[in-house]
Amino acid sequence: MKSSRVNYVVVGAFVLAVLVGLVVSVALLTGRTGTTDSYYATYRNVTGVKFGSQVLYEGFPIGQVEEVTPEPWKGGMRFRVDFSVVEGWRIPADSVAEIAAPGLLAAITISIRAGASAAALAPGNELKAREASNVFAVLSSVASDVTELTEGSLKPLLTNLNETVGTIGGMMDDEIKTLLGQITEIAADVAERTPRIADKIEAVAGKLDRSSEEIAELLKPENRRKLETFLANMDETAGNFAKLTADLEETRLKLDSLIASVDDMIIENKESLGKSLDDFGYIADSTARHIDAVNQNLEGAARNMYEFTRQIRQNPGLLLGGQPPAGEAAR
Repeated sequence: MKSSRVNYVVVGAFVLAVLVGLVVSVALLTGRTGTTDSYYATYRNVTGVKFGSQVLYEGFPIGQVEEVTPEPWKGGMRFRVDFSVVEGWRIPADSVAEIAAPGLLAAITISIRAGASAAALAPGNELKAREASNVFAVLSSVASDVTELTEGSLKPLLTNLNETVGTIGGMMDDEIKTLLGQITEIAADVAERTPRIADKIEAVAGKLDRSSEEIAELLKPENRRKLETFLANMDETAGNFAKLTADLEETRLKLDSLIASVDDMIIENKESLGKSLDDFGYIADSTARHIDAVNQNLEGAARNMYEFTRQIRQNPGLLLGGQPPAGEAAR
């Protein structure tokens, strides 16, 4: 009987020692091994923050969350998060308390980023709060913005662009056709008149040659000087006519070259512009048809990934295909 009692005492002492060790270990892990200082921060969203969540100062654990309290604010709700840190820990006045997760599978923590202020916060004061960044919400917002941009701006822009290009093309065709018609008429008129002008000049020159001898005999000496002056004027006129004929011929050649260049330019640009418009319209139509499906896939992927990370944070054992921890299963 005495031996049984001794065994009971030994077993009880062993169990008590294990319980004490467990309590001490939990206290060490949570940072609750001594007196603490209290601080708080206010957030609009506290997803994943609960009693016992770690408080980190530049990555170093200094305390834990004590309480999350909802408060009415501007017709909605905000949440006051009270947390305790190691007594005497100096926190600069411009420090920021951000809700963060160190990794994809890590638990949510309150991460305090140290400020540069020389003044320190007194225990019980409020820290500046920063909301948690949600990558999936940002992706969903970007997808929604892309859809709105496509439906509200890109499609009307393409429609207006097609109409404008069509109008400009029609105007260019009409103007170029009119210009070419006028140039052709001018060239034909010049080409038609040039031979007649040359013939008239040659006829005048022949008549002058035939009449020169008769004029020399009939005119008196005082009139000869007048005749010489007249002949000089006629020679100058003939030279001007010859120069005009050469200029007109050169102008006709330039007009022919210009007409050929304009024809080539119209043909080449018309085909390129038509092809570019067809390609651009096809790309815009394809983008408009598939943007809704892309948006839906992005939203579905965001929801699935959010649910996946939430379950893994609550029970990392799911990655190994095991059962949830006993404490979590009980709850």
